[in-house]
Amino acid sequence: MKTIGLIGGLSWESSSVYYSYINRFVQESLGGINSAKCLLYSFNFEEVAALQKAGEWAKLTDEMIHAAKTLENSGADMIVICTNTMHKMVDEMKSTLSIPIIHIVDCVVEAVKEKGLAKVGLLGTRFTMEQPFYREILEKSGIEVIIPNDSDREVIHNVIYQELCKGELNDSSKQAYLDIIQSLHKEGAEGIILGCTEIPLLIQQVDTSIPVFDTTYLHSKKVAEIALVD
Repeated sequence: MKTIGLIGGLSWESSSVYYSYINRFVQESLGGINSAKCLLYSFNFEEVAALQKAGEWAKLTDEMIHAAKTLENSGADMIVICTNTMHKMVDEMKSTLSIPIIHIVDCVVEAVKEKGLAKVGLLGTRFTMEQPFYREILEKSGIEVIIPNDSDREVIHNVIYQELCKGELNDSSKQAYLDIIQSLHKEGAEGIILGCTEIPLLIQQVDTSIPVFDTTYLHSKKVAEIALVD
C-alpha cells in the first residue's frame, strides 16, 4: 500500500472528511481492520485565508511547496491537496516534486463524463469560480462550465468562509445554495460541481434532483484506489 501525503487544514472540517473517506474506502476494499497509510500536513487556515484575501498567491505557493516537500521527505508516495482552491498552484508544486499530485479536477472530469454530461455549473470559492485554473481543465476536456452571477458568487463564497469552515450548517444558507443550483440548471447546467470541499457538508444529492458532484468524495475515492495499486 502506498503512503498518502495529505495537505489539509484548508479547512480542517473537510480534511477530517477526507481522512474518514480514504480510510473507509481502504477498509471496504481490503476488509478486516485495514486502514490507509497517511501523513498529514495541516495548515492554520486563518493564516491561509488572510493571504488568499490579500492576493498573496506567490507566498501561498511557497507555503504549499514547503508542505508538499515535507510530506515527500517524510515518505509520502503521492500528494493530495484536501481543497479545491489550492489546486491553483499545482503546476508550480509539481515542478519541485518527484512524486505525483492527485489532481481533484481530473476526478471531476472523469465523473462528469461517466454521467454523459456536457454542461455543468460550478460552485466554490470566488477564486475557484472566477479564476481559470479550475475551469480550463474541464473546458479542455470538452465540458462547458457556467458560474453563478456576481451576487450569487458572493453568497456562496461568504457561506464557505463565514460558516462552513467553522462547521456551521444553517438552513437559510442551504436554501440559498439550492436556489442558486436551480438558477444554474435553468441556464442549462445539467449537473453541479460542488467545487469546494466544504460545500458537501451542506449540500448532498438527496437535497436536489439535479446531479451534483461531491469533489471531496470523488477525490478521496480516487486517492484510495491509487494507494491500493501495487
